[in-house]
Amino acid sequence: MLSRCKRDNTRGGSHRETLRLWNHPPRDSLRDPAALLTKEGSLGCALCVSIRGITRRIMANTKPGWRRTLAAVGSALLLAHGGGPSTASQRPAATADNLEILEVRPSFFMIASASANVGVQVGDDGVVVVDTGSASEAPGILAAIKRISAKPIRYIINTGPDPDHVGGNEAFAKAGQRFFSGGGGRNEILTTPIVSVEGVLKYVEAFPQIAIPNETFYYSRKYMYLNGEPIEVLSQPNAHTDGDAIAFFRRSDVVVAGDVLDTRQFPVIDVARGGSIQGEIAALNRIVELAVPSVPDATREAGTIVVPGHGRLCDYYDVVEYTDMVTIIRDRVREQMKAGRSLAEVKAAQPAKGYVGRYGNLGGTGTTDRFIEAIYQGLSQGLSQGLSKEKP
Repeated sequence: MLSRCKRDNTRGGSHRETLRLWNHPPRDSLRDPAALLTKEGSLGCALCVSIRGITRRIMANTKPGWRRTLAAVGSALLLAHGGGPSTASQRPAATADNLEILEVRPSFFMIASASANVGVQVGDDGVVVVDTGSASEAPGILAAIKRISAKPIRYIINTGPDPDHVGGNEAFAKAGQRFFSGGGGRNEILTTPIVSVEGVLKYVEAFPQIAIPNETFYYSRKYMYLNGEPIEVLSQPNAHTDGDAIAFFRRSDVVVAGDVLDTRQFPVIDVARGGSIQGEIAALNRIVELAVPSVPDATREAGTIVVPGHGRLCDYYDVVEYTDMVTIIRDRVREQMKAGRSLAEVKAAQPAKGYVGRYGNLGGTGTTDRFIEAIYQGLSQGLSQGLSKEKP
């Protein structure tokens, strides 16, 4: 089935042009990010976006029996014009040349690597980085950041404990420079500040000291003011794991969601590390509350941009759609459990039916079975409001 992708962001501003090209970049852009802005690349991507948009509009007004045929035709056209699935998993070890650098806002960039999306805010104060990718990709990501800004890295924010988000901490910390140094007290710590919730610490105990978060918090929000804008790091307990956070850049109007949001697949809810279905839904709803769509003029391509841990950039409506999907499947599993069904029986009932084609990653961590198992375990263990009482 043809996936519904990020809306065309061609109107108004070079950063929107870059967002549009992100969905289906020309082949040359894998070697040279500057090729994203060539005339040929723009025309090729415009055709991809046009085909995708036309197909969606036709399908919305077509009888169900014809939709499968139209979807197949649309998919074939997209593949013919370079709009097929990402080849990120086939890329070699990261260098600055084969990473994709996207200008989300004039002072905010996303670096798309094979391991994870990395957020980069730049300005007079220096560079703030959200997540550091894997250890093997760290040199390439650092080189890409140098292309964006010659300023030193001042802060690192970790959105979670997974190696593909914190593996580069050591290299980034060594390359960074504390905003203030000297003067006694905590400022005598000369290493680059790494911000995370306290829950991350137990997963990185084996890291070198310089790579372990040194500005942790246990309360709901930590904030700072750098490069002319407020930055909020918001704890989202028991979502993907028990160490999740999202970063909100308020002036840029960008939310970096980490592994709470993965547009490639169903959410990965790690029950063994404190993740839960209700915490996942709460985190997604938090992002929905932070994001603002383009209203009252819905024709404009504007509003909050959400950077997921993996996959394409999103807007408010994309996150709402993803949240609805997760909530609907949770409710279906809960109804089956109320009827006394076992896990095997719940799986056999296919509670994810209608979403598997888009989110059922057969070879990855976010498989349909694992997602259903996580929901079932979470509800069984009472990690959600679950079976004992209805949702308000």
